[in-house]
Amino acid sequence: MIPFIHIGPLEIPTFGLMVALAMLGAYYILRADLARRGLATNDSTLPEKFIAIPCLAGIVGAKLYHVLETPRELLAHPAQELFSRYGLAWFGGLIAGFAAFVLLARHEEIPLLDIFDAGSPAAALGYGIGRIGCLLSGDGDYGTPTSLPWGMSFPNGLVPTTQRVHPTPIYEFIVACIIAWILWKIGSVQLATGSIDESFPLLERENARVHVPILGKISSRHIFFTAPYRSLERFSRPGRVFAAYLILTGIARFLVEFIRINPRSFFGLTNAQAASLASIIAGIILWAAISRRQTNREQFS
Repeated sequence: MIPFIHIGPLEIPTFGLMVALAMLGAYYILRADLARRGLATNDSTLPEKFIAIPCLAGIVGAKLYHVLETPRELLAHPAQELFSRYGLAWFGGLIAGFAAFVLLARHEEIPLLDIFDAGSPAAALGYGIGRIGCLLSGDGDYGTPTSLPWGMSFPNGLVPTTQRVHPTPIYEFIVACIIAWILWKIGSVQLATGSIDESFPLLERENARVHVPILGKISSRHIFFTAPYRSLERFSRPGRVFAAYLILTGIARFLVEFIRINPRSFFGLTNAQAASLASIIAGIILWAAISRRQTNREQFS
């Protein structure tokens, strides 16, 4: 593994480099999604704000959550623990990043469900790219020992091991890319059926919908005039993409933890599994609430 890249006197941590690439990839996805939803133009600075501010908040939150998990070490060596280049907790980053995202959306007066839907594919992809940083640095996010042919060892990692173990960051990267693609397609259905919060008047939404990429090779004529596609309208209400993100990413993280080396805490689960269960439950509740709201609208329309 390559924890650091040395260029002359410079020492560049590969984890930090991949986090930067994750932010860049998420930026392009978010910019495209905001543009197709009519929430921002391609030359708007809105995507930069929604990437940079939550990401920076997420890094701070991940560090604070990590050091607060071991208060004894924090009290013994506060400066060393707080300013160490190592030790970030995914759940802490999620909480802080999400809070910053909400506050920024309120400041920009953008409907929360719209911006959550737009940010979900970007978040999924960014997470996957960031996991490659864990792989390159060998920071202990690998899995349990395995005899599978693609097992890897990390003798030069930040948390070294000479055993062949599951390369769980690669698993998570592949699954994250698949989830990001699924969420993008759900967003395409949303736009094609007009299931976007019409109360937000920044741009002409009809103009944004003209360029929406339709699923597969189905033409726009088939999209609007075939019964099978119309049945998807109920599936694609505002907030569906975000609900699907919470459910799918929660399931993926919950399952991968069974072959990770993280310590168990709650009822034999890791902290990440407990957080994943909370994510899945929140996603199901949101999905059900959207369905109930849509049913009530249909009953009184």
